[in-house]
Amino acid sequence: MAVLELRGIRKEFGDVVAVDRVDIKSEEGEFLVLLGPSGCGKTTLLRMIAGLEHPTEGQILLGGEDVTELPPRARKIAMVFQSYALYPHMTVARNIAFPLKAAGVDPATRDEKVRWAAGLFDIEHLLDRRPRQLSGGERQRVALARAIVREPSVFLLDEPLSNLDAKLRAAARDDLLGFQRQIGITTVYVTHDQVEAMGMGDRIAVMNKGRVRQIGTPEEVYHHPADTFVAQFIGSPPMNLLEARDYVFGFRPETFLPDGVAEEDGRVPFDFFVNRVEYLGSERYLYGHISGFEDTKVIAMLPATVKVPVEEHRMHRFTVAASDLRYFDRETGVRIDPQPLPT
Repeated sequence: MAVLELRGIRKEFGDVVAVDRVDIKSEEGEFLVLLGPSGCGKTTLLRMIAGLEHPTEGQILLGGEDVTELPPRARKIAMVFQSYALYPHMTVARNIAFPLKAAGVDPATRDEKVRWAAGLFDIEHLLDRRPRQLSGGERQRVALARAIVREPSVFLLDEPLSNLDAKLRAAARDDLLGFQRQIGITTVYVTHDQVEAMGMGDRIAVMNKGRVRQIGTPEEVYHHPADTFVAQFIGSPPMNLLEARDYVFGFRPETFLPDGVAEEDGRVPFDFFVNRVEYLGSERYLYGHISGFEDTKVIAMLPATVKVPVEEHRMHRFTVAASDLRYFDRETGVRIDPQPLPT
């Protein structure tokens, strides 16, 4: 295990700034997620950590040592790519052993480490097969075993579950997190899927346009977004945001409830015109707008336990706890202190 630290990392491709002065410091043994939309710079950042790209500016430290100028093989970092990059002509055993053979490890030790890694990922019975004979989930486990067999200090994962179907991805998330907890290796995981990020990350670094907009626990980035980008990128449905004269205020759909459902003091009332009700079994989504903000769509998410009838094409009184309201600067989008709500 080791602490990974990025100091002022910047990467330019000609006139394009892919990563713009990123500062991140991991905890030892942490599962750190880089989350953001396509093109935000997260994979470029991962490749710089691995040594596959060189930063235009900044330093990369591993265990306190500056590794910015070191080649990939000297960094004791293992990376699993989205495509898995298995050698089709090699057996599973030879695929797993490949980095050890390249490093000059003797055959007996290679065999021992291959069997250890295969046992860790429950693929001992696949060692004589070739990649074409494996399922997507099995290929993923082989790629992980090949990465872990070197016993790296940091584990880098670039969207390793994106090629799996939805059902298998859910199971693979649980397995992968279990493996990481068992091994205890500091892990950096890249994804554009907020469900993966929220469900797996000890902390999440939310990126956009080459910059880190917020680093925090899943709870922190969800309930206390640093700006309007994080507020709308995290959450499904995203946070409702409405523009007042000098600021923006917002609230999560699940905090927006029919009047009388929540009994605590300090609830702020809104007149909510409901255009459409969507029934999803465990919850209802209500789509409409708030009086005074007719041009902005608002979503309420009611759990099935809330039995209050809500009719379409009618105005209803809804409330939000004052503590659930968030406020942002209208120009910069950055979160600010609570403001007086427009009347």
